[in-house]
Amino acid sequence: MADWLSGKVTEKIQWNERLFSLRISTDFSNFEAGQFVRVAMDIDGERVARPYSLVSKPGDEYLEIYFNIVPEGPLSPKLAALETGDEIFVTDRANGFLTVDEVPECKHLWMLATGTGVGPFLSILKTEKVWQRFEKVVLGFSVRDSSELSYQQQIAEIAEQHQAQFIYTPFITREKVDDALDQRIPASIEDDSLEKRTGFTINEQDSHIMMCGNSAMISSVTECLKKRGLRKHRRREPGHITTEKYH
Repeated sequence: MADWLSGKVTEKIQWNERLFSLRISTDFSNFEAGQFVRVAMDIDGERVARPYSLVSKPGDEYLEIYFNIVPEGPLSPKLAALETGDEIFVTDRANGFLTVDEVPECKHLWMLATGTGVGPFLSILKTEKVWQRFEKVVLGFSVRDSSELSYQQQIAEIAEQHQAQFIYTPFITREKVDDALDQRIPASIEDDSLEKRTGFTINEQDSHIMMCGNSAMISSVTECLKKRGLRKHRRREPGHITTEKYH
């Protein structure tokens, strides 16, 4: 069982009224980009914990999480109220299989995220391993409105550094914005608009799809891809679709 480490908030970023990032200083061992940790606070005499993917990359001097406030949730409103210097707890190890090492050999890696699900993909994109393994890397980032399109500076820096390999496609479903697709990710796969945007196809020969975000998106995209002959990836049975389970 993992042990708890005490940490301090070193920076808080508020993206809009409900989206926040926290950077945490703590004595944490290394992790694989794409993994998650459990974060906790002591509330009314009880240590309340939830899993959060790491946005920071291995080797950074801090751990960074990206989250939205769940109004009725026991932890997220308290996290959002923290300020620099406040205490927070994290587990002493990371977990999860949404990592590049778990992806079988392929040419094209597709990362499809809704909302805060973009976090682990940013961690991966800031490492060298992903650029050494794949010819093309696509990040599809879906939000409801432009105020939720966080981390645009980091994404722009990644695009600048890897112009020949990286394709970024934002989706904004409730607002018309230039250069963003105005539909949900599953619809963009069904009508081929995502592939037209990127210039190549999702297929069982060349592609692997990683997904993180709301369960409806993941289920719908998985069904779309199954119609093309793609299947979920398992270590004992290599496939084309990888998702995360936070447990």
